[in-house]
Amino acid sequence: MFTPLPSGEYDVRIPDLPGCITCGKNLVDAIEMAEDAAAMWLCDAEDSQESIPSPSEKLDTAKSQFVNFIVADTDKYRLENDNRAVKKTLTIPSWLNAKAEKAGVNFSQTLQTALKQQLGVD
Repeated sequence: MFTPLPSGEYDVRIPDLPGCITCGKNLVDAIEMAEDAAAMWLCDAEDSQESIPSPSEKLDTAKSQFVNFIVADTDKYRLENDNRAVKKTLTIPSWLNAKAEKAGVNFSQTLQTALKQQLGVD
């Protein structure tokens, strides 16, 4: 729900996601901020295994307010915002390890590339 402010900025609230509030310096910025805020809210709910509310059928707005659709892609959000490294222990045959080390293989990069390919992620 977008509310134009006298300054030309927009207050944005997503009523179906409690506490999901943001703002933007103009309409384009407000839409981008709403998408970011919604994706962040949804990622947190997914990580906490909380249920995600069903969308409202209808929202009542004040005279100056309007409702606009936004995209909340949690996969894209995670890709852009959660690049922290996670240490994993894995097991491979000794002969393969020796051959890879001799060839100067970057194990982390190779595993990331293989996982992205396996999962169909860019």
